[in-house]
Amino acid sequence: MELTEFVDDNKEKRTQNSVLIEKRIKNRKFKKIVGNPHPFLKWAGGKRQLIEQYDEYLPNDIEEYIEPFVGGGAMFFYLLPDFAILIDNNPVLINTYNVIKNNVNELLKLLEKHENNSEYYYNIRSLDRHPDFDKLSDIEKASRTIYLNRCCYNGLYRVNKKGQFNVPFGRYKNPIFCDKENLLAVHQSLQNVELICDSFEKVTEFATENSFIYMDPPYVPISDTASFTSYTKEDFGKEQQIKLKKVFETLDKKGSKVMLSNSYCEFILDLYEKYKIKIVYATRAINSNASKRGKIKEILILNY
Repeated sequence: MELTEFVDDNKEKRTQNSVLIEKRIKNRKFKKIVGNPHPFLKWAGGKRQLIEQYDEYLPNDIEEYIEPFVGGGAMFFYLLPDFAILIDNNPVLINTYNVIKNNVNELLKLLEKHENNSEYYYNIRSLDRHPDFDKLSDIEKASRTIYLNRCCYNGLYRVNKKGQFNVPFGRYKNPIFCDKENLLAVHQSLQNVELICDSFEKVTEFATENSFIYMDPPYVPISDTASFTSYTKEDFGKEQQIKLKKVFETLDKKGSKVMLSNSYCEFILDLYEKYKIKIVYATRAINSNASKRGKIKEILILNY
């Protein structure tokens, strides 16, 4: 196992991958992207803060990009690849991506109508407890998803065993739940992108030797308060982590370049011991104990 640590004590001399920069500029023009698209949802474990550390480990060139745990999509929005397949097993999330891709103007009109107060929030949150919830249009459901995410406590996306959203009201003064500029930029960036609602194992059907695959699964919890695996009604435990490792091996045999992020812990280090492992540092923003928020080690696993 090759274990190296990210050291950023010389930012001025460190340069980004020029090939990737050129591709981003080219694809931005091709897709007519105005602005700087970035994740439209707050997402526990989102990678926006870590992109700078990841940058030096990205492949020199990316022909096809596949992400089987797309979540907030920080890596996708950073790379802006000309072709991408984004996969997630969360139907609520994939519906929201699809609506932004295909019906962004109708979505914006609905988002403008929301209100930032507790009574209204809980009324919107309770909609998935009612039998008529399925009668809502995909656009109405996407509007609800973005609104709840932006107004709920800590921006968590968490559901119970019935798949019902259960995060309390966040009490923010001015939450931005109708970010028109970003949603329009996201809309443009999603053109020529295939969106799939399925398990991470689906990635093996699309991967080729030309693919770069970034996998950001729910992390192995490193403490009793650090488990953020309830993005869907099914948890992501050690069994799933072992299945994921087998998928990683399958992708490796196909010749795909694969990058996977996860917790810095003995279980994951042992599981991927034959691959390259890089240590990066993340800021823990969500913990019930304020003293445990701060810089923590995470790892990147590479097969190239």
